[in-house]
Amino acid sequence: MARRRAETAAATAAGTTKDESSDTKLPAGRHFKPHRKTALWIKIVAIALSGVLVIGLGAAGLLYLKLQNNITTAPLNAALSPGKGNSSQQPEDTGSLQILILGTDTRAGANSEYGTLADSSGEGNSDVMLLMNISADNSQVSVTSFPRDLMVPIPDCKRPDGNVIYGQAMGQLNSALAGGPGCTVAAINDLTGLTIDHFMLADFTAVKELSTALGGVEVCVDHAMYDVNGSFLKLPAGKSLVQGEQALAFLRTRHAFGDASDLARIAAQQYFLGSLVRKLKSDGTLTNLPQLYTLADVVTKNLTIDQGLANVPAMVSIAKRLAKIDVANVAFVTVPTEPYVRDPNRVQLLEPAAGQFFAVLRNETPLTKVAPTPTSNSTVAPTASSAATVPATAEPTVPVAPAYDKSIQPITVTNGSTVAGRSLELIKALAGQGYTLSSNGGDIAAQNKTTILYGADMADVAHDVAVLFKISDSAVHSDPTVRGVKVVVGTDWISGVDFGTVTVPKDIVSSTAAESDQCLTVNPLYYTY
Repeated sequence: MARRRAETAAATAAGTTKDESSDTKLPAGRHFKPHRKTALWIKIVAIALSGVLVIGLGAAGLLYLKLQNNITTAPLNAALSPGKGNSSQQPEDTGSLQILILGTDTRAGANSEYGTLADSSGEGNSDVMLLMNISADNSQVSVTSFPRDLMVPIPDCKRPDGNVIYGQAMGQLNSALAGGPGCTVAAINDLTGLTIDHFMLADFTAVKELSTALGGVEVCVDHAMYDVNGSFLKLPAGKSLVQGEQALAFLRTRHAFGDASDLARIAAQQYFLGSLVRKLKSDGTLTNLPQLYTLADVVTKNLTIDQGLANVPAMVSIAKRLAKIDVANVAFVTVPTEPYVRDPNRVQLLEPAAGQFFAVLRNETPLTKVAPTPTSNSTVAPTASSAATVPATAEPTVPVAPAYDKSIQPITVTNGSTVAGRSLELIKALAGQGYTLSSNGGDIAAQNKTTILYGADMADVAHDVAVLFKISDSAVHSDPTVRGVKVVVGTDWISGVDFGTVTVPKDIVSSTAAESDQCLTVNPLYYTY
């Protein structure tokens, strides 16, 4: 043992050990492998990928900023007394969503090639008014067209430049754009009882550039034609791919199709949109980010939108929602109208069909029948037979003194449903419940929405009347000019004593985006041979 220690000490003094001085070295442990230099090609690839990543993120940021800088905004609701619908929030992935799409005929700026400011200056007039409604579950879309010469009340509005535009008791709906796009939003809110969430205002240039970015939209006409007196649209018989100037001419022509009326023009616009929807779906554009960016660039450069849409994520959210919807569930509707009583060249709402349709929109009643594709996380509500039965516990009934004497409460039923004698059925129902002082307030102009108004100290009676007729509390309002309680029956309640049954007007859907085998009928005055 002493000898081994001495050998070790001597070796240490010499600066080595026995093992180290031998020709055969011990193998290294498996966790301590010799260090190797990284291959040059790996370094080059890593640097290149890092560069691409930095450039890609930088480019994405620049593209985002470009889109943001393109955006022009205006207030969502320009009415001096906006009430509901005056806040502009970013759209969510679910929940009902209404977007008003407007086309202006202004000749200002880049649109001067289509005429002078004398033809249409400033905001212009609304050539196109389309209300797109996306259902809360993303299974249905309705696109409702409002005729440009529809006569409606126009509210007082504050323009984006701060000037006030005073409204009219009855004026053409397309003239509301003089108060800015938010004024048209306010007018349609008042007309329908809806609260529109967003708007998009496009001019002639937007239509041209968008149709070109899409590579054209397919249309079909039943005869070769040439609109020599208006848009100068020229098409051969059968199918054509229109884009740019030709797409704009197709949407602008007022005389070339059908009976040359504004309603025929609307039908052609709906036809074009149906074809556009089919193209977007078949090409996968709504889920293709590069293509979506191209469209977003065109859209943001040529549209005026409200503040809630003034960001790229909001637009992407809408595109994702639309991508989920079956084209057969994209329904096109024209608001029911009839000739205006004071001028047959204009139109007014046809009641009660218009009021019924607006109730359909407010209640999100489906207009088409194609069932949505079930999702993996969908749940089925338990049926009455499958629900657990809980034994009822008998409670002693305690008589409650009435809060008031029903027989002396003044209740008036006013008929704005356009159905003759409608008030009598409801007065009879009130009398059956003890409200024997009810009276007939007579017939008034059509009201799209049923309401209950009450005067001083009558809130409890109004609430009980609403419960009796199953009317929501949101329809009950205080009105100091009313003595007692006033039930105003609207076109959304044309029969029965229980409110809430929504009637879809017959043949309200003019077409769906799934209808691809039709050709528009050309006005014979514009035939070419």
